[in-house]
Amino acid sequence: MMRRKDREMDDRFALQVVDECAFAVMSVVLADGQPYGIPLSIARIDNTIYFHCAREGKKLDALLHNPRVSIACVSNVQPLKDQFTTEYESAIVSGTATRVCEDAEKIVALRAIGTRYTPDNMSRFDDAIAQSLQRTDVWKIEIEAITGKRKKYDAQGNELKYGRTL
Repeated sequence: MMRRKDREMDDRFALQVVDECAFAVMSVVLADGQPYGIPLSIARIDNTIYFHCAREGKKLDALLHNPRVSIACVSNVQPLKDQFTTEYESAIVSGTATRVCEDAEKIVALRAIGTRYTPDNMSRFDDAIAQSLQRTDVWKIEIEAITGKRKKYDAQGNELKYGRTL
């Protein structure tokens, strides 16, 4: 339940934040119960968020122990230095992470990530896949719940509350 309902935005807005954020932070719980946050390069296809990683490490140990995750995405951050506040757009996603095992789905996901972060380098994508597909893990998170939030001001300095645009 969001405390600041006046800043809550709809699911369409939240999905746009997911698509536009520079990176996302995935929160997991380690086997010893400790929280762990990991920055990720992500891409969304429909209701699924994909990320890639090495085939071993703390992140994978955590996901294998408990695949439930929360992902925080933030975009359009603008500190308002004269007001001691910050404009922002954010989305929080909850879901369950699963390893992608089929090469065809891995390639689709990696292409989406590559297109998002390195669109000018996609002519080299097929060569990169040939060299690294078998040593790259791809995971997906089905979006089970999503919330969006915004703090933004108009030109007159009035906060744009829920439903109000510029």
